[in-house]
Amino acid sequence: MIRGWLALWAVLLGASCSLAAEVNTLLQGDVRWSEARKLLREGNAAQAKTALEELTKKYPNEADLQSFLAMAQLRLRNPDGAAIAVKRAIEINPSHVEARTLLAWIQLEVRNDVDSAIKEYAKVVELQPSLPDAHTNLAAALKHKGQLDQAIASLNKALEIKPQFGAALNNRGWIFVEQEKWPEARRDFDQALKLSPQDQGALQGMARVLEHERDYAGAQQILRQLIARSPNFVHWLEWGRIGLIRFWWVLLTIAILWALKGRFRKARTEANG
Repeated sequence: MIRGWLALWAVLLGASCSLAAEVNTLLQGDVRWSEARKLLREGNAAQAKTALEELTKKYPNEADLQSFLAMAQLRLRNPDGAAIAVKRAIEINPSHVEARTLLAWIQLEVRNDVDSAIKEYAKVVELQPSLPDAHTNLAAALKHKGQLDQAIASLNKALEIKPQFGAALNNRGWIFVEQEKWPEARRDFDQALKLSPQDQGALQGMARVLEHERDYAGAQQILRQLIARSPNFVHWLEWGRIGLIRFWWVLLTIAILWALKGRFRKARTEANG
């Protein structure tokens, strides 16, 4: 599964900063450009947006600039403004991977336009076939549409490129859970946890696998670990639900033993006359 806006933000901002540092344009010589990116990195989205908009007046044909403006708009919860800026970036440079990735995210997560998101993510894969994140993002959109086998194929490709890619292992594990392929899910979550023992998604997935295997104590132990790190209400609910299942099985076992004991006593009484 894709982790959400914060994860996307970190990836895009890091990638875009790297790209911007490599591109040699007139924009690179303007101190306001580096200052605007610094503001954005530090979370000052409103100031960054103002600075970036001023820069677009002087440099209207810079795709990186439009891409950063789109990110600032998103941070300010203005997806429509972000979409306008990112589409402008793509018009300037149709091969701008970060802009297409951001547009696909907006289409999927904000507008719920799954088909358009798949189209954009597929274009990113076409532009950067050796980028594992591109295949993982495409898999997320395919999963959203219910095309689980195609999503797994994309994740397999990502893992061919980068075998120790925790996000791909995690996402594939959750698809296996949805398909009730429990051994495969356990394998992926095990591998993801070896790479990152505190991976929240993999821990949640392993708890689900252990519950299916009726290792309720193990599942609750993982959930207690998650609760200790972050007292999320959902974790509490899951922990309580599994606790009720454990308690129910104990009660059922006691009831069965009690019934058998009663029948044994009755049979012995009848035998003794």
